[in-house]
Amino acid sequence: MNYEVIEVHRSNYPNPITIRKGTKLKLGNKYSGTENWDNWRYCYTLDNGAEGWVPEQLLIVENEYGVILEDYTAKELNVEKGEIIKGMRELNGWLWCIKIIDRDEGWLPKDKLRII
Repeated sequence: MNYEVIEVHRSNYPNPITIRKGTKLKLGNKYSGTENWDNWRYCYTLDNGAEGWVPEQLLIVENEYGVILEDYTAKELNVEKGEIIKGMRELNGWLWCIKIIDRDEGWLPKDKLRII
């Protein structure tokens, strides 16, 4: 499905966590905020110190640790108002998108998009 960006988005995380299926992670806090972005967990890799937000649906949780069920990156797209993107997968208020203009990929908050 195609969307128009209705609000500029800039990532706050220039070095997003990128992990391979089967990677063991140390689990941090669950996201809590007014945006209704439930089911996000802040995670830390045990090998290289990478950290970032991971959807809980992609984790097998074992006490304070988890294992990722598929390859994952927390990369967000930087977009301008009016850009057109293709939405590929929705999780917890965010949409994995591909920019039509240059094929760049990443996550965007769904509330900054309008279906076209």
